[in-house]
Amino acid sequence: MTDKLPPVHPATFAAQAGGDIDAETGAIVPPLHMATTYIRDPDNGYSKGFIYGRPDNATVRQAEAVVTRLEGGAATLLSGSGMTAATCAFLALERPAHIVAPEVMYWALKLWLREDAKSHGLDVTFVDGADMQAITAAIQPGRTKMIWLETPANPLWTVSDIAAAAALAHAHGALLGVDSTVATPVLSQPLLLGADVVMHAATKYLNGHSDVVAGTLTFARKDAYFERADRMRKMLGGIIGPFEAMLLMRGMRTLHLRVAHQSRSAMTVARHFATDPRVAEVLYPGLESHAGHAIAARQMQGGFSGMLSIRVKAGTEAAIRTAAHVRIWKRATSLGGVESLIEHRASVEGAGSPCPPDLLRLSVGLEHVDDLIADLGQALGANA
Repeated sequence: MTDKLPPVHPATFAAQAGGDIDAETGAIVPPLHMATTYIRDPDNGYSKGFIYGRPDNATVRQAEAVVTRLEGGAATLLSGSGMTAATCAFLALERPAHIVAPEVMYWALKLWLREDAKSHGLDVTFVDGADMQAITAAIQPGRTKMIWLETPANPLWTVSDIAAAAALAHAHGALLGVDSTVATPVLSQPLLLGADVVMHAATKYLNGHSDVVAGTLTFARKDAYFERADRMRKMLGGIIGPFEAMLLMRGMRTLHLRVAHQSRSAMTVARHFATDPRVAEVLYPGLESHAGHAIAARQMQGGFSGMLSIRVKAGTEAAIRTAAHVRIWKRATSLGGVESLIEHRASVEGAGSPCPPDLLRLSVGLEHVDDLIADLGQALGANA
């Protein structure tokens, strides 16, 4: 590759996928490297830096470079799913390890922490991630190795103070990890607020087209913790495939435009239904009535994401009925794509979920916001 970009804004770096021009063809789109094995030099070395496809790939490296630049980090590891990335963040901790994690967080990861982590030498205490006193009280001096936050936290969109949590973690010799999937690096950069590692379910906003499953870990430093995570991905084969990495890189080219549009539309939807008599509550950090609004406004720039939830005043069955009557919103799991999604989240999470049964989770896409409001309004009318 040649003609790398000079120092530019992250949005420019992402739009040009790093700005590399293929030296052989002059192509402005990076070539897709599918090879699983590489030729040895006559002296039996690998001077080009690639040996085999399981630990490394040139297309994956390019996608990692974009995420690293967006997050302002030192290095990124791209994995085959958000769960692979998140569990790697915990499994790379030195043992024995105690973890403080939020009660409200991505449900599959919470299940793993609750049901499987102990078998890996990890003890977990769950607390209110928005309550710094509760986080402080949960720390076990000398044993706590990580405080984990998700902010805004799915699906109640509670907000945690990243800078305060980082200072607390570091004062106790622990790391701060942040799931920033919903905020995206467009709106928040946890590493610049003191976090040590930031995770994204890249399936969501980073890709943005509902056609790739991927996860990322971006590290503040290339230290021993990073080296353990890097070795784990290499040895266990957690790397994403090159085709998926290429699709992810394609998605990130429009990340800033998508997130800005989705955030504006989500705010419009939130404000509209905050005064709808059929809605008991709108959960969205952009609303001044939200408990975490002040913190969100301080650590999120340019918007509050495209995610919100509404609680249907008529109750659980009415919420399910509302989801059944949408025409433009799609009844599906996931978030962050160009299409708007609606989901009765308690049905997905099941027993033990902190999600109220009257809650509908909304992922705002790129459709015209007036159409989204009209469609949700007529669906709520099915309860009349």
